[in-house]
Amino acid sequence: MSDVPPTPLAEGTSGRVEQGIADPNVIATVERRQWQIVLLRFFRHRLAVASLLLFVLIVAFAFLGPLLWSYDHRIHPDIPSSQPPSLTHPFGTTSAGHDVMAQVMRGTQQSLKVALTVALMATAVGSIWGAVAGLYRGRIDAIMMRGVDVILILPLLVLVAALAGNVRGGTTWWAVALLISLVGWASIARVVRGVVLSLREQEFIEAAYAAGASDLRIILRHLLPNAAGPIIVAGTLAVAFAILIEAGLSFLGFGIQPPDTSLGLLIENARTAPFVRPWLFYPPGVFIILVCLTINFVGDGLRDALDPRQSLRR
Repeated sequence: MSDVPPTPLAEGTSGRVEQGIADPNVIATVERRQWQIVLLRFFRHRLAVASLLLFVLIVAFAFLGPLLWSYDHRIHPDIPSSQPPSLTHPFGTTSAGHDVMAQVMRGTQQSLKVALTVALMATAVGSIWGAVAGLYRGRIDAIMMRGVDVILILPLLVLVAALAGNVRGGTTWWAVALLISLVGWASIARVVRGVVLSLREQEFIEAAYAAGASDLRIILRHLLPNAAGPIIVAGTLAVAFAILIEAGLSFLGFGIQPPDTSLGLLIENARTAPFVRPWLFYPPGVFIILVCLTINFVGDGLRDALDPRQSLRR
């Protein structure tokens, strides 16, 4: 008799074992959770992964850079004026005595604060608004969505600028984020409503009603979690939307006010210097483009990863 020990089943293999020998007809499978499948799909999207890494570097530059850099965004008497980029000042200096690299760090930090706050607030309000409208339909849906239509047809930049012009004492980054959130939730509400209109007809919603679940529980525990994919994607796109709106407001003079700064305000201050002192104009512009592009590519990757119709192969 052979002394060779029986071959054990590999981890994750399911099937019937007789006399310690694996059934050769059984297919070895590994059970994956939903979040593991989403991560696998996302990491196969190379452009989205590269964009996420670049966005993390931008965030580190904005929030950790000021802690390590020698200057801040304010005027320093010892800084020479209107100097081109050098080892001491990699992004150059302004005529007033600012270090441009420190200004870009601060501007990126404030713009990201606005964008992330808008994404959270607009996504929360838009998701609940759209879920309520989609669940009840009828007259409630008609009234709620007509309000969304009114906001969507208005020129957003003009509307926010008009609101910002009436803010007393100037606009801080928090005030700008709140103003943009007041109009930025409408498009998210329309997306969520469309998803909820489909979900409300599913059997698990009927089962929840049969079990005595309230409308609030159905919205918070069943509809919104199952609409998480479109909501997350809409939230990432809201970041890019907020960055552009904030930059436009600052360029028009309705955004963050000095002595604080933002990327849009830096571009507004250097609008006459693209050819004379390009180091004042192009760095904040490049950072605006990078933030918007990386966020959009990350949103594309999340959309593909959260789509149940997608396979693990690309």
